[in-house]
Amino acid sequence: MTDHAGTLNIEEFRAEVVEALSAVAVRRSDERSQWGVGDDRVSVVAERSEGEDEELAALRAYRAHLVACGLGWVDGPAQFGGRDLPAEYAAALRGLEAEFDLPDDSCLRFSVSTLTPTLLAHGSPVQQAAWLTRLRSADLVACQLYSEPDAGSDLAGLSTRAVRDGAGWRLNGQKVWSSGAHLSDVGLCIARTSPDKPKHAGLTTFLIDLDSPGIEIRPIRQLTGGASFDEVFLTDVYVPDERRIGEPDAGWSVVVTSLLNERSAIGTEVGVDEALVERLVDLARHVGDPLDERTRDAVAQIVTRAWAARLTTARFLEGGGVPGPELALSKLLATDLLRTMSDVTADILGAAHVADSGEWGTYAWSELTLGLPGLRVGGGTDEILKNTVGERVLHLPKDAR
Repeated sequence: MTDHAGTLNIEEFRAEVVEALSAVAVRRSDERSQWGVGDDRVSVVAERSEGEDEELAALRAYRAHLVACGLGWVDGPAQFGGRDLPAEYAAALRGLEAEFDLPDDSCLRFSVSTLTPTLLAHGSPVQQAAWLTRLRSADLVACQLYSEPDAGSDLAGLSTRAVRDGAGWRLNGQKVWSSGAHLSDVGLCIARTSPDKPKHAGLTTFLIDLDSPGIEIRPIRQLTGGASFDEVFLTDVYVPDERRIGEPDAGWSVVVTSLLNERSAIGTEVGVDEALVERLVDLARHVGDPLDERTRDAVAQIVTRAWAARLTTARFLEGGGVPGPELALSKLLATDLLRTMSDVTADILGAAHVADSGEWGTYAWSELTLGLPGLRVGGGTDEILKNTVGERVLHLPKDAR
């Protein structure tokens, strides 16, 4: 069977995927989860846990299995182990994966969905050959080193410096909100290389080894009690010039590409899960008053908007290719819907939302509420994304800078 859309039927491909997944995982039951049975967590925020190393090892074993089955990069170039199939085949794989009990792959989201297409667009042939296959197989885990404490939402206002040092560069600065840095091997870092140029024009990107001398990674404790984010300190970190991505002082174009792909990942992978919506419906049935018209209307609005958000994102991604600025809407839709869900659950639960009575499926919703501020910041704040939609999608006049 050849890997061309004209000869590989999508149903044959789906059968191939099911066979590969069935060899390493159990298919989930079609039965709806029962109220009061199993884990009652409802958080959509990744958390650091004591078993992270084992989870990462299981994830790497699963990704290695996909690669061995020819499913490591369905829509990727054949020269890097891909199948050169259309985007709909990759979407079919993701949909089938959701039907199986597989290792959590949230720590690979940046490596696979953001860094891989960024390297395809801006990496040299040598860099692509060295890193793309390893990123897709989870042999190499990457994180993002963009945000800084003093820059806020103005990413181009960063102060981390990179200065020429022989055949490489010396980096000094601090990065913050780096998801999964403690699990990562490398980080895509942006630094200022020409302070005399306009702020967007004097930046350069590097893929740096996180075990390099001078790098310190510290966890950031979240409101939820978890610590999936980190702050990363760089003190005289030496980076060879071959780790530079793109030309010197042209890093902003690399960042823009990565952010567009990050929004695409958020839209397709971090949207509101159907199971979470079902849990809210169950909450209204078992804890709230199912006959209360106000509650029924609020829950119905959430169910409808969740479907609309999924369909809207699917339309944005039709045909594959580089995602556009309209993907900012997908994240705005998802975070706004989660905020609404948090408000509705708080209204249904009352005091049980903030005081743990031990009753199943009640206080657990507080974790979503506490994690929501981080979701509204990660991948671009709501305000920045609204500017993106206004200026780059609706073509409204730009705000005064």
